[in-house]
Amino acid sequence: MVEDNKQKPEEQTAPKKRSYGRIIGLTAMWMLVVIVMGVLFAGGTAAGYLTSIVKDDPVRSRALIDQKMSENSITGFAYFRDGTPIGQLRTDEDRRPVEYKQIPPIVIDAVVSIEDNNFFTHKGVDIKGTLRAVKQKLLHESVQTGGSTLTQQLARRVFLNLDKTEDRKFKEILLALRLERFMTKEEIITAYLNKVPFGNGSSGYNLYGIQAAAKGIFNISDLSKLNVAEAAYLAGLPQLPSRYSAFNGKGEFNEANFKRAIDRQHLVLRRMLEESKITEAQYKEALAFDIRKHLAPHVEKAYATFPYLMMETERQGAQIIMQLNEQAEGKVPGDDAKQDGDLLEEARQQLSTGGYRIYTTIDKKVYNSMHKIAEDDSNFSPDSKTKGAEQTAAMMIDNKTGAILGMIEGRDFNKEQMNYATQMIRQPGSTMKPIAAYLPAIESGAVQPASVVDDSPIILPDGQKGYHIPKNSTTGYKGLMTARTALNKSVNTVALKLYNNIVGIQNAWSFAKKLGITTLEPADYSAKTGVLGGLVHGVTVEELTNAYSAIANNGQFNDAYMIEKITDSKGNIVYQHEAKPVQAFSKQTAYLMTDMLRTVITEGTGDVVRKDYKHFKNVPIVGKTGTTQNYGDVWFMGYSPDVTLGVWAGYKEQINTLTTKAAKKRAQSIWTLVMNEVIDREPELFKTSKFDKPDGIVTKTVSAYSGKLPTSLTDRFVTDIFNSKYVPTESDDGIAKEKYITYNGVNYIPQDGTPDDMLKEKVVVKREQPISELIKELENAFAKMKGGHNALSYYLPQDASSDMPTKIDPRVDDGTAPAAPSNASISWNGSKAVISFSPTGQSDVVGYRLYRSDHGGSYRRQASILVGEGSSFTSAASGGSSFYVTAVDVAGKESAPSMTVGLGGGLTNIIGGTDDPSGEQGSNGGQDNPDGNVTTGETPGTEQAPQAAPAAPSGLQMAATETGIQFQWNAAGAQEMVTEYDVYYSANPNGPYIKLGTSAEPALSYSTSTPIKGYFFVSAVNSAGESPKSPGAYFEKK
Repeated sequence: MVEDNKQKPEEQTAPKKRSYGRIIGLTAMWMLVVIVMGVLFAGGTAAGYLTSIVKDDPVRSRALIDQKMSENSITGFAYFRDGTPIGQLRTDEDRRPVEYKQIPPIVIDAVVSIEDNNFFTHKGVDIKGTLRAVKQKLLHESVQTGGSTLTQQLARRVFLNLDKTEDRKFKEILLALRLERFMTKEEIITAYLNKVPFGNGSSGYNLYGIQAAAKGIFNISDLSKLNVAEAAYLAGLPQLPSRYSAFNGKGEFNEANFKRAIDRQHLVLRRMLEESKITEAQYKEALAFDIRKHLAPHVEKAYATFPYLMMETERQGAQIIMQLNEQAEGKVPGDDAKQDGDLLEEARQQLSTGGYRIYTTIDKKVYNSMHKIAEDDSNFSPDSKTKGAEQTAAMMIDNKTGAILGMIEGRDFNKEQMNYATQMIRQPGSTMKPIAAYLPAIESGAVQPASVVDDSPIILPDGQKGYHIPKNSTTGYKGLMTARTALNKSVNTVALKLYNNIVGIQNAWSFAKKLGITTLEPADYSAKTGVLGGLVHGVTVEELTNAYSAIANNGQFNDAYMIEKITDSKGNIVYQHEAKPVQAFSKQTAYLMTDMLRTVITEGTGDVVRKDYKHFKNVPIVGKTGTTQNYGDVWFMGYSPDVTLGVWAGYKEQINTLTTKAAKKRAQSIWTLVMNEVIDREPELFKTSKFDKPDGIVTKTVSAYSGKLPTSLTDRFVTDIFNSKYVPTESDDGIAKEKYITYNGVNYIPQDGTPDDMLKEKVVVKREQPISELIKELENAFAKMKGGHNALSYYLPQDASSDMPTKIDPRVDDGTAPAAPSNASISWNGSKAVISFSPTGQSDVVGYRLYRSDHGGSYRRQASILVGEGSSFTSAASGGSSFYVTAVDVAGKESAPSMTVGLGGGLTNIIGGTDDPSGEQGSNGGQDNPDGNVTTGETPGTEQAPQAAPAAPSGLQMAATETGIQFQWNAAGAQEMVTEYDVYYSANPNGPYIKLGTSAEPALSYSTSTPIKGYFFVSAVNSAGESPKSPGAYFEKK
């Protein structure tokens, strides 16, 4: 029992000890479970929270990270042709990426010291740095270093937006850790320094990246030239670039920001010293360095300095980039206009961010000279309240290459941004005449400078008015003239005939297209006045100037261009202009056209250029004027052997016209000012001293009536140059000496019965369209024209009286003698008697005769006048003179005498005169009075023949004119009975002689466009023979 009792306690105690251990163990186990579960719960919660933050954030692959890090919006630049910069392509940013090897250690040390001193040791996140930043934040310490590493900052800038949100920091940390996996420290620091902002530069651009910052703030292009002070200054800016930027958005200095930036620089230097990146001596030296003194000078943005040029460079550059993109994708440009618009916008974006370098053909001196003229308000009319400012546009092109050397795009970019030189389309006026009329006509051989053309009306159909009869800028129509003169005077009718009838509209515009005119529309091919500027749209200054440059370049056309080459950000050439010259017409045609345009200036409409151009001796020039209706546009296209300059002037709206004399010549004055200025500033552009004459150009003297070879009858001559292929071989058939009668301004072949005294006999000229046919066409047109027209006489050429008759006088004899003229009267004009009368009004009357009696003697016929030439005679008279007038019809029948009139004013019937006016008593046998001295518009004949040839004329004088030489000498005495004078030329004083022309008056106008020097002579001729030649007189026409 005792044992039993002893054992029981033992059996009961042991279980108690096991129970306590078990409890402790279980408690510890459960505590561990709880802790583990808590940790797992906390971890799960944290993981869930993080997952919720990043669930929408994509996982960046290594390829994507590499791509994003290499992506940099790189600033593009444009350059003048000598390589000097025009400026930065249009953007608010300046970005210039660099490689790691270009970044000097001092810059890296400065950035790391202030932004992330553990950068090279951490794995993307700096725990110590983060805790330090928290401490600085909580304790409001003066030095705030920030908690984000450089890697975090880079991740935030590249992949995240910059807004401060609760979850951004977590994403930033995760991205930083990922970046550190795939990128080296060198790659990270390089990417950081290429992407962070540094504030504004001295030009106002926003600076991104260390390279742009060094250039924009210190004007340093090579980072290795930055010193410690400058590197520390730049390193301090990315924290708050807007607060530390020493320049504002206009590039103006900001004093307050600069002071803050200097304080920040001092902090960077202290941190560099603390991190042992610089020595104490370097620290003190950097503190003493005058940063302000070394700031970059203020520079206007290129879009402020050269706004027009930068806009045009960007426009053309984008077009080239778009074409390159389309070619790379195998597309044909222009297939889809809408798509092209989208592609062009993409190309513009690519150009502004891709770091392209655009090298233009623009010569800086030329460009500045041209804009100096355009920006001088004194060269223009004052601004109008209704019209606005006068505008001008110009372009200068290198003839040999087509390179655009300079331009005037407008007067003030702030008022008008459109480029008038390349984008404006206006009617070309007469500047189109050489392109679409004269050049193709000369090239085909249809016309040469000495060819005779007719300035007479051309009648064109008009859907609204019935018919349209174009007029010249001067009153009336001059008649026959040379093609050179027609161009000199810018005669509209001649150009219209060449364009419509000789060349043909289709051929004219095909020719113009070969010279780069691209603005033609289908409707222009039916535009009868297109050569005067009557086009659907018109032309640009660039294209018209380009067309003229082909003439200067011996007929070879080079399409004008402004972009020489484009390189990418690494210097690789992505575009290089390739010249594609086209021989549009022959060298001979080009030379003939050039010589004709030369006389436009020396003798024609280029009067302002002729007066004000200063360099004729050294730089030869030629050109053509042009105006449109009421001077809505004025042009001058001119060139030297080396360059072509085209100028337009007018208002923005074509309806607004130039009204003053100076304004109407504005294109000429601007052209002259620009050429004078450019030649003075850059004479090396003008190396060629003359227009070289090609083989195949010859000089020939031809008839001024027909342009053909002279004959013995030819008395007017023209000496000019020809393409040897088209020298005339036919003899002059344009003139003949004929008897004719004039009626209503038209010369007719007389009827057999018409008396000789009613006829005229002289050299008459054959026209392609006789005046009689012209009148018929005019009358038919008048009947159908709406809106009125001038009188018929207005449309008759001034030389219509010399027209060769082709039809018989249309008047019909009525079978009876005419009635006597009525209302005869006499008056006095000095010592002369004026006998007036009333015409009979009968349709078959061809003219009237005047008879005179002195002191009761027989009446002698004094003179005759034709119907339409007037109704009065002027005659010498004495105290006993009396007169009467008779009418003569087409068959030769003469009326009874009118009442006689004499000194007393009384009227007397002539006995027997009514029945036989030609009898002895009435008319002295019909013979003319040998006394002469009767003025009727015709010179009365004489009965006696001279007994000997006249004496040599004296007093020969000469003067140069616009079209040649004017000769004048003393008239021979009346007793010499001279019928004509002959003018001769010789290179030597004693011959041989070349006859230049014949004149009935003691004067002669000789036409020539070529220089001539030598001796000139004149002789007189009567029916007995020719006089000896006058003494030779030396003269030179240059």
